[in-house]
Amino acid sequence: MIRSAIIGASMVLLSGPAFAADLPVAPEPIDYLRICDAYGNRFFYLPGTETCLRIGGRVRVGYRLNNYGSGPNNWSDKTQNSSSFLARGYSYLDSRTATEYGMLRTYNAVFVTNVDDANSVVLEYSFIQLGGFTFGRAQSFWDFWTGYSFGARVTSYSDTKSNVAAYTHAFGNGFSASLSIESPVSRRVELISPNANGYGGFRIPDAVANIRIDQAWGSAQVMGALHQVYFVDTAADSAVGWAVGAGAEIKVPFLGGRDKIALQVGYSDGASRFPLDSWNRRITDAINVGGSTKTTKTWNIGGGWRHAVTDTLSANLEGGYHTVDAALDSYDFNQWTLTGNLVWSPVSSLDIGAEMQYRNVDFDRASGLSDTDEIYTTLRVQKTF
Repeated sequence: MIRSAIIGASMVLLSGPAFAADLPVAPEPIDYLRICDAYGNRFFYLPGTETCLRIGGRVRVGYRLNNYGSGPNNWSDKTQNSSSFLARGYSYLDSRTATEYGMLRTYNAVFVTNVDDANSVVLEYSFIQLGGFTFGRAQSFWDFWTGYSFGARVTSYSDTKSNVAAYTHAFGNGFSASLSIESPVSRRVELISPNANGYGGFRIPDAVANIRIDQAWGSAQVMGALHQVYFVDTAADSAVGWAVGAGAEIKVPFLGGRDKIALQVGYSDGASRFPLDSWNRRITDAINVGGSTKTTKTWNIGGGWRHAVTDTLSANLEGGYHTVDAALDSYDFNQWTLTGNLVWSPVSSLDIGAEMQYRNVDFDRASGLSDTDEIYTTLRVQKTF
């Protein structure tokens, strides 16, 4: 018995005391994912915060028949691609947080495009919103109706992303007004001058304002913009360009459950790319003639019809007429566009469609250029998630 006691005591001494690491550890509390339904579907709370996040994306693949209208075109010029394969991947991050100053939102959209094995990366959106303020890369506050086209090789409207600093005031009942300063670079077209063509560096931002209404019947907007015409030619005087426009998009359920019609008009003087962002390359903002800067004037009208053929099949038609009056007749031209497409959506957020687009450019005789007819076709499969 004495021997057994001595052996037992020795084993206790050799094993040492029990440390905390040797004891069972209580599991950490699990912070379960919480659904956030305050801002729509698919938002969830970031663990440990009151910030709601939505993650999304899109995959777009397509095949394009490039311009095969009147020659010379992509098919008659052996150095050009007659057709192209396209693959594009989008990533979206949308966060919302309620604060005492209003909703704090951040939004990022990036897409990577591969066209015939050539890659490019584009930051489409990246902005912060707090209350009525917007800072960053966002949709221009000039833009209203941005079309029903599927491939958008040519457009009858403006759909421009820009770096902005803006404020929007909501009056209630769907009425709002916005004031924005925006980077002018995305709105510049050609300047013609005896010594050097083109714009100088970025000096003064564009000023954009709109008044808008959104109601059950649809939406409408009136907008205006100021744009500095700033020649790289130091002998040419700068000028202030401007643009005004108005548009409406109205729901027409008697034509179809999801049908809409849109109409938009615009006028510009020295700011040609505001009403329309798909001009022929002959377009100018101003021309310096005999030491005097003369701005280019444009008139634009565009519209479209979105028709729900069935619950899964839609047909879209849009077009526009655009005319240019420049300081020199050789830079005058008219153009009109027409786009039609058919899109099948067999399951939610999956679109399979085909589109054909046509653009006619009628140059002034003084240009010495032949009128052109451009035709483009796009086949596309797209899934948004």
